[in-house]
Amino acid sequence: MKNGYHVAVVGATGAVGTKMIEMLETTTLPIASLKLLASKRSAGQVRTFRGAELVIEELVPASFEGVDIALFSAGGSISEAFAPEAVKRGAVVIDNTSHFRMDPTVPLVVPEVNEKALRQHQGIIANPNCSTIQMVVALEPIRQAYGLRRIIVSTYQAVSGAGAKAMTELKEQAQTFLDGTPATELSAAILPSGGDKKHYPIAFNALPQIDLFAEDGYTYEEWKMINETKKIMADTALSVVATCVRIPVLTGHSESVYLETVESGATVADVQSLLAQAPGVTLVDDPSQQSYPQALFAVDQKDTFVGRVRQDVDVENGFHMWVVADNLLKGAAWNSVQIAESLHKLDLVRIN
Repeated sequence: MKNGYHVAVVGATGAVGTKMIEMLETTTLPIASLKLLASKRSAGQVRTFRGAELVIEELVPASFEGVDIALFSAGGSISEAFAPEAVKRGAVVIDNTSHFRMDPTVPLVVPEVNEKALRQHQGIIANPNCSTIQMVVALEPIRQAYGLRRIIVSTYQAVSGAGAKAMTELKEQAQTFLDGTPATELSAAILPSGGDKKHYPIAFNALPQIDLFAEDGYTYEEWKMINETKKIMADTALSVVATCVRIPVLTGHSESVYLETVESGATVADVQSLLAQAPGVTLVDDPSQQSYPQALFAVDQKDTFVGRVRQDVDVENGFHMWVVADNLLKGAAWNSVQIAESLHKLDLVRIN
């Protein structure tokens, strides 16, 4: 590596792609060049990176010639079609979609939790679901010290997780309501899931559905959290269940997490101490001062914020906590760039 890596961002005009570019501005990853790729419709647009103007190029297989690391965030069908093309040309792909996550040959990585899994990559690395990422970052220090037996999580997820159009719809619905339209009469075209039969307003509402429903009554978002957590923590015996809810917040996912440890004896102070020292975690937990994590103040922050740590009133080795993170950063763009930094640290990138 003479002057750094040749990096590409696929989906450069999207919400996550834009954040990836921002994260690359200050990354410790040595970058020799950055290539921005998107659809033919977006080609020709200009973005600024480290003071230079970069023209967005149309994504084609040949785009990856000479690329060392490719960050993907343009939808599962794009990753399915183009990630193998990038690998074929020598690039390492870090994919932010769900397409490769449960592929047994593809590492699913959160650097604070399972960085060593990167050593098994065969050209593609998957970035987990945004809700999964922040939860496992908060749970890992506890798992390392006391083991984990059970996790029950309820999420309160921002509309940015459903894309820019969902954010626009929330704003328009809120304004329409303030202009006098009853909340029950607000028009909706996107949430809870663009591909489902019915759509409901998100403004002044809470929707207990993210993604489509599977036949068992759980949504695919809930199954993502269940299956991805077990894969990341390499523990198929771990009990995990999730209820995922969309709320009228623009950015920043919140989670109520209940956990049971394998070993007994941990106190609230012990758990707080572990969290306070954990990489990527900021402990915000002083009820006497009404100090706890809030989605509003997590926006544009890279860390995962944890507070409201309490021991369960009936289960000795049971604890509750409140976990918050910026879903576009730690939940997507920042975790992807962290993976790239880890690849560099571990010398796992072949230079073209």
